[in-house]
Amino acid sequence: MSSRRRFLQNTLLASAGLSMPSVLTARDFGLFTRSISPSDQLNVGLIGANGMGWSNMNSFLKMPQVNCVAIADIDQSVLDRRAVDVEKQRGKKPALYKDYRKLLEDKDVDVVIIGTPDHWHCLALVDSLSAGKHAYVEKPLANSIEECNLMVKAADRYGKLVQVGQWQRSGNQYDDAISFVKSGQLGNIRLVKCWAYQGWMNPVPVKPNSTPPQGVDYKMWLGPAPERPFNENRFHFNFRWFWDYAGGLMTDWGVHEIDIALYAMGVSAPKSVMASGGKLAYPDDASETPDTLQTVYEYDGFNMLWEHATGIDGGNYGYTEGIAFIGNNATLVVNRGGWEIIAEKKDGKPLIEGMARVKPEGNALDKHTINFVEAIKANDASQLHCGIETGSVAAINAHMGNIAYKTGKKIYWDADKGLFTDKDANKLVTANYHNGWKLPKV
Repeated sequence: MSSRRRFLQNTLLASAGLSMPSVLTARDFGLFTRSISPSDQLNVGLIGANGMGWSNMNSFLKMPQVNCVAIADIDQSVLDRRAVDVEKQRGKKPALYKDYRKLLEDKDVDVVIIGTPDHWHCLALVDSLSAGKHAYVEKPLANSIEECNLMVKAADRYGKLVQVGQWQRSGNQYDDAISFVKSGQLGNIRLVKCWAYQGWMNPVPVKPNSTPPQGVDYKMWLGPAPERPFNENRFHFNFRWFWDYAGGLMTDWGVHEIDIALYAMGVSAPKSVMASGGKLAYPDDASETPDTLQTVYEYDGFNMLWEHATGIDGGNYGYTEGIAFIGNNATLVVNRGGWEIIAEKKDGKPLIEGMARVKPEGNALDKHTINFVEAIKANDASQLHCGIETGSVAAINAHMGNIAYKTGKKIYWDADKGLFTDKDANKLVTANYHNGWKLPKV
C-alpha cells in the first residue's frame, strides 16, 4: 500500500462533519492554519461527473484529506463545470479527460468514483480494478446479472476495495430497524413490502432524434449499448428509463429497498419471481421501462413484494418509499425519514409495544463515503457497509424482477446453477455488448 494511503485517524471527519454544507472550500476546513502531509492524502478520480457522480465526489471532498485530481466525462460542458466546482472548493483544477481509460493511466489516482450510466459500470469498474485503483461505484452495480457476477470476480482477483453506492446501508435508522427485525419481536414475518412511489416523475415527452450537443462524444457514451441515433430523451438523467442503458425504477430505486429487506431477513436469492405492470400511467410517453410494476419474490418462509409507480405519491403506510416487515405481532416500517413500529392488537391490546417514528441522524451518504475511506485506510474490505457482494445481491434480485416482467412468466431460480429453469429468462441474464466493445475477461 502506498504511503498516501496510510491515513491518520485524526484526519477523518468526525460525525459533526456530516452536516457540513455541500459546497466547501479549504477555508471551511481550516486548511490555511494547518496542513495535511502528502502521506495522509487520498487522490480520487471521477468517471462520469453528472448527477450522482458529482454528488458522490462532493461528499468525498468534505473530507480534507481527499483530493479530486482527475475527472473523465464524455460531455465537455460537464467537464468544464466540474473543473470550476473543484477549483472553488480546493483552489486547483483537476486533470480532465474525455476517455476514462486515460484517467486510469494516472499513477497518482488511488480511488475512482464511477458515476456513469448503468451500462458502463462493468467496463469502468473492471478496468479500474485492473489498473490498481479502489472504486466507489454507483448503484445498481451493473445492467445485467452476468455483469454483476463478473464484477465480483474482478474484485476478488485484483484485491481492491469496492464500495457500492447503496448508501442506505450507512443510515442509522436502517441499522436500528434491521436489529429489531432480527430480534424476533415482530413475530413470524410472512411478508416484506418494498416500494417507491415517485409523484415528481412526469411523462417523458416524445422528441425527434437530433445531433449530439457540441462537445459530447456520443459514440463513447453509447459504448457497449446498441447503436442508435442521438435523442435527448435517452441522454443524461433519463437514460434510466430505457432498457439499453438501465432497468427503470426496479433497479434504480429497487436496489436500495430490496437490499435492506434481504439483509434483515438473511436471504440472498428467491425461489421464484413473477411480475406484472407496464406503462399504465403514461402509455404514450417516450420511456420504455414500466411506470407501474408489482413484483412478487418467493423466499423460504416469506414473500417479498416490490412495487413502484410514477406520477403519484400514495405509497404504503402514507410514505412515498420504504420497507415494511409484516410480522404476526407488529409491522416495522423504515424509510429515509426514519422508522416506526405498528403493533397488532388482540382483544383490544397491543401484542408488543408500538413505537412512534424515530428520525435518522446525520447524512447517510457522507457516512457511506467516510466508511469507504476508513476501510481503505485499514485495507479491510470487511469494514465496508456495502461491499461488492452486497451490491451484487441487491442488483441481481432487482434484475430478476425485470426479467420476470419481460417474460410475463413465473420464473424459478436454480441457486446451484446460478440460472433460471426457463430458457427465455436465461437469455436475459447475459450481457450483450455492441460497437466493438467486449465483455471484460477476468
